Amino acid sequence: MSTDCRAAAALLFHIVRRERGLFLRFGWSVLLLFCAGVLRAQPAATPATLLRPAAVFDGQDLHPGWVVVVENDKITAAGPAGKVTPPAGARTLELPGLTLMPGLIEGHSHLLLHPYNETPWNDQVLLESQALRVARATVHAQRTLLAGFTTARDLGTEGAGYTDVGLKQAIDKGIIPGPRLLIATRALVATGSYGPKLATDIDVPQGAQEADGVDGIVRAVREQIGKGADIIKVYADYRWGLNGTAAPTFSQEELTLIVQTARAAGRGVVAHASTPEGMQRATLAGVETIEHGDDGTPEIFKLMKQRGVALCPTVAAGDAISQYRGWKKGQDPVPPRIQQKAQSVQAALKAGVTLVMGGDVGVFAHGDNAREMEQLVQDHGLSPLQVLRQATSGNAQVFHLADRGRIRPGLLADLVAVTGDPTQDVLAVRQVQLVMKGGVLYKQP
Repeated sequence: MSTDCRAAAALLFHIVRRERGLFLRFGWSVLLLFCAGVLRAQPAATPATLLRPAAVFDGQDLHPGWVVVVENDKITAAGPAGKVTPPAGARTLELPGLTLMPGLIEGHSHLLLHPYNETPWNDQVLLESQALRVARATVHAQRTLLAGFTTARDLGTEGAGYTDVGLKQAIDKGIIPGPRLLIATRALVATGSYGPKLATDIDVPQGAQEADGVDGIVRAVREQIGKGADIIKVYADYRWGLNGTAAPTFSQEELTLIVQTARAAGRGVVAHASTPEGMQRATLAGVETIEHGDDGTPEIFKLMKQRGVALCPTVAAGDAISQYRGWKKGQDPVPPRIQQKAQSVQAALKAGVTLVMGGDVGVFAHGDNAREMEQLVQDHGLSPLQVLRQATSGNAQVFHLADRGRIRPGLLADLVAVTGDPTQDVLAVRQVQLVMKGGVLYKQP
């Protein structure tokens, strides 16, 4: 008996306690008719689908001539066409000239933000209503999904409270289309170290939650987890003081307490950090990833490698901001900020630090997520295969997502097909022809 039938039986039993004779005459007939209606109302089982692309990138390597079988929301088979037998009645989806690969995983996004050349960050936080920001975010979520990113780590609402919790729920319930989200809710900052900042005698709403000291930090971490945070984000350093110079904010003890409190509840911590001292404190505290790392040194990256801390360099965000400020890329000299970022990325690579693929989307347009992958190849010398691995199996491993990031039986049917070979040409990730999430097609040729 189905769950709905059991519920109906319990309800009928409760109702007819006062009408025993009526139940004895008609009750079971009514129940059976009700259950038959319930069963008919259930969606029909999704037939198996055989996807037949030109090649399959399984999250690690390219396999020409492979096919993939999907049943319901899972991958049930993958391998050479001649060795995979689809279930009886399976439909075939021909994908000639396309490479099928795991859904891409965005490592650093802000769905509640939109490009700073449209509206400055301060104005988004201070002047835009939460209703407006959430409405925009629903569009951002759809654009992200249709760009081939079926999972996104969203690292802070930037003044929009816990609205990412509702956004995640709406996606999970199928109310709006979007990627599977890992959310950080409000994020944590030390008092006085974040923004917006106006005159010294004016207090304004902040873009993250301020917390200090043992009691304040433990309370804030637990509050965010209680509200729905999958991960805790902390700003280990930031631009503060009259000169706006980046400097460490939380003490070593405070950062360690944040990590310990989050870890006790089964949550990891990510740290915004760009200064050597901020990066060192975050690494020693036990964070899982450091975001940005602009001024990282060989010594810091060596420490990160030893401690198993990954780097999300967000090269696309700095590039976009420099262009917003007037830099004509390809014509003007490379700004010092961009040169320093390039040195940082190379030092991280030389030290063997694991790179997370994430662009800080929201600084630039959602749906343009592939910009990070392109710039890592074009401006920083990584191969297309390296960044493709980062955006699939690599991110899945760092983010503890054992159910996705590869194409193999038993994993989620989060799949993307692109024109050409993305392991050789990173621009191919722009040519998204098919998007499947949990076995549901959101885009197809």
